[in-house]
Amino acid sequence: MPISGDTDDVSSVEFACFVAKRFKAKVYVVYVIEVKRTMPLDAEIEPEIQKGETLLEEAVQAAERADYDVETEILQAREASVALVDEAVERGVDVIIIGIPYKKRYGEFYLGEIVPYLLKNAPCRVWVLRDPMETKASS
Repeated sequence: MPISGDTDDVSSVEFACFVAKRFKAKVYVVYVIEVKRTMPLDAEIEPEIQKGETLLEEAVQAAERADYDVETEILQAREASVALVDEAVERGVDVIIIGIPYKKRYGEFYLGEIVPYLLKNAPCRVWVLRDPMETKASS
């Protein structure tokens, strides 16, 4: 399951652990650093590495609270979506669980760029956990 820091990653990790427990499955949590084409693919981008390590540590803590172990990894790629599909193929995963925020773009609900790519190209099931819509309390 990819994490990004943009959504409620913690609840997504907890959900993945809940599902994995039922099936005695492994949970892989990955953070992808997108490297600009002007830089070498293995460039050490310290702020992004720190962000990834922090987010992955939060994921590990969420898994521990759910009484489950997860494996974590930071990947570097030109495009996160391609890296996620490649990783799913390489690891032989059964399902990709991805959390996304409820976003609007030009007034319409927007899935972002990664989710449509995963839905189209992943060799396995893709579960999208969309955050609830924000509701404004009426006075």
